[in-house]
Amino acid sequence: MSDQQPALITPELVALDANLGAAKREVITAMAGIVAATGRAESEGLARDAWAREEQGVTGMGNRIAIPHCRSEAVNTATLGFARLAEPIDFGAPDGPADLIFMIAAPEGGNDEHLQILARLAGSLMHEEFLASLREATTAEEVVAIIDGVVADNEQNDGKHAAAVEPDGAQDAGAKKVRIVAFTACPTGIAHTFMAADGLAQAAERRDDVELRVEPQGSAGYEPLADADVKAADAVIIAADIDIRGRERLVGKPGVEAPVKRGVSQPDQLIDEALAALNSPSGHRIKASSGGSGDAEGTSSEGKVGWGKRIQKALMTGVSYMIPFVAAGGLLVALAFLLGGYDITNSAADIVTNNSLANLPEGGLMTYLAALFATVGGMALGFLVPALSAYIAYALAGRPGIAPGFVGGAIALAVGAGFIGGLVTGLFAGFVAMWIGSWKTPRWLAGLMPVVIIPLLTTAATALLMYLLLGRPLAMLMEALTGWLNGLSGGSSILLGAILGLMMCFDLGGPVNKAAYLFATAGLSAGTDAAMMVMSAVMVGGMVPPLALALASAVRPKLFTPEERKNGQAAWLLGAAFISEGAIPFAAADPLRVIPSMMAGGAVAGGLSMAFETTLRAPHGGIFVFFAIDPIWGFLIALVAGTLVAAIAVVLLKQFARRQVEAPAVETREPQLVG
Repeated sequence: MSDQQPALITPELVALDANLGAAKREVITAMAGIVAATGRAESEGLARDAWAREEQGVTGMGNRIAIPHCRSEAVNTATLGFARLAEPIDFGAPDGPADLIFMIAAPEGGNDEHLQILARLAGSLMHEEFLASLREATTAEEVVAIIDGVVADNEQNDGKHAAAVEPDGAQDAGAKKVRIVAFTACPTGIAHTFMAADGLAQAAERRDDVELRVEPQGSAGYEPLADADVKAADAVIIAADIDIRGRERLVGKPGVEAPVKRGVSQPDQLIDEALAALNSPSGHRIKASSGGSGDAEGTSSEGKVGWGKRIQKALMTGVSYMIPFVAAGGLLVALAFLLGGYDITNSAADIVTNNSLANLPEGGLMTYLAALFATVGGMALGFLVPALSAYIAYALAGRPGIAPGFVGGAIALAVGAGFIGGLVTGLFAGFVAMWIGSWKTPRWLAGLMPVVIIPLLTTAATALLMYLLLGRPLAMLMEALTGWLNGLSGGSSILLGAILGLMMCFDLGGPVNKAAYLFATAGLSAGTDAAMMVMSAVMVGGMVPPLALALASAVRPKLFTPEERKNGQAAWLLGAAFISEGAIPFAAADPLRVIPSMMAGGAVAGGLSMAFETTLRAPHGGIFVFFAIDPIWGFLIALVAGTLVAAIAVVLLKQFARRQVEAPAVETREPQLVG
């Protein structure tokens, strides 16, 4: 352990024969308090994030141990808390309650050295002698010495997760072993990842028929298996709750895919299932995407997700990948307007084609740069629909869906179906690619499937669907939508602005927020006043939540926790830049009062923006693209009014509706930068 780093565990972080509560949430909260008492974390934030992780999947691991863990902004030093309970508590393990509780608290974006130490410790939890020594320890200092000793021993053996019982060449020629490669991964990348790796390694050591090498893909970095080992493998085990990295190395190989916890609790069964897949012509084969077919029951965590949720996830993935094209293209066009005026797009192509830095056009350098930015920005916006379609297909079928999705999006533009066509082609291409990927093929053909067969057949099917069946009806739908939008005026436009403002504040970067943003950005390239009014309403509505919460936490700080007040200071800039996610920490901690307040303010801002007929030519940037807003005074009035309404509402609700701090309703938070 580095001398420059605080100790992972100290006697103050140990509780022996303790009574920390009657339920696992009480135990987690108490252990968060133990960690916080040493100055390594903020108690409420750590308890909240550890419980959110617990709700994703139980942390009872069998052998009467539990490992509640999380990465959290509330943690400032990677820490291990340990409790030996006087009365075991049920943490969801199949073999009963746990009496040894390890709380792993890692800082968000934490120090890699400490995360590696935590990973080494997690692997040791599979060893019976280690657990027995902890159950027999009489003092906190003895516990610390036991844990430090195990971590030091494991440090000497880092990277040796391979459980080749005998080195190559030393085996009996008549007892050839099956070569298996295993991959483990969990969302946090600390505990389950390495416990599953050690569980599989130990199971292989007990057998004389397999040689197993395992790659734990932890959050503190990992060492990939050598290409030669992967190529030589006869079978594969994937024990993971997330997509593993380097999956393309395994396509076509027989094997088994399972949740990471099976690597901890059922390693022998996983090895047996991998051998069965190897020996059966119809056995499971690894495909390019784990989200594809979901063949076997329990083979993938993705396979347990319902179709509605999977489609929603695919649509949101498409929008997320589309946003950089929109932001880059739209902001370049807005910058072109600033440098060369709003008419620059009419002559931009000719100026760029016929001039250069050595041969400037009339108007000089500013005109040339404006034309260049307008041209490049227009090109970027031209990828909006193809990118949307491609990454919807990618979310459903993996990389084999990208090419058919891109082509389908281009066809949607060609036939006038716009972003609606892109949504349809993305879903269609993804499902077709997923279906073709589920075909049982000979091993010699499996390698060609993701790079040749699936893209070829799916692209052809998507083209036929659009040109022969859906292209014209979707184009008519887009024309009707555009006509309705251009015809909005008076009360109908104000109502639309209020609805868009509500949507932007409903889930702060979630599906509803993204749907409103997609509606606005998809129409922006048309350049109509109505489309630019919609963009203005969406942006001003999305700016309200972080600004309102920054204002409220500054004016009435006693209504907010220290962590929220700190987040409020950063929310000023996030709100000004149109990053709605600056409000997520507040909404996650107190959704029933924060979200309705923000929706009220967003509705006021969006409605006023429409009432003032404010237009916005840029898809992102907030107040920093003031030059693309007209009239700027209308935008500012709408923004100030919405911010005040939301701030006043949240202050009143917090003042008169008592906060339930004992059991806050918390969802796991994964902010993304969304329009």
